[in-house]
Amino acid sequence: MAKRETQETDVQFAFGKENYRLLLIGFAIIVIGFILMVGGKSDDPAVFNPEVFSFRRITLAPFVVLFGFLFEIYAIMKKPSDSQK
Repeated sequence: MAKRETQETDVQFAFGKENYRLLLIGFAIIVIGFILMVGGKSDDPAVFNPEVFSFRRITLAPFVVLFGFLFEIYAIMKKPSDSQK
């Protein structure tokens, strides 16, 4: 039987170290956006709490979440630099 020669191949991952770091940052931004949406409920179900419709919950938090998702797309699409390969 012939011996198989082992060939060393240069394995390259799809993402570099910087891509993973950017993905984690984007995930943290999304989590912060969802945390901003929390709250505003009333202790008494018969009483309406207008704090549900605050600027933070209705406007700011969805924009933060959307920015986080766009940041994630950027982190995925960014090509790793040559020094990271």
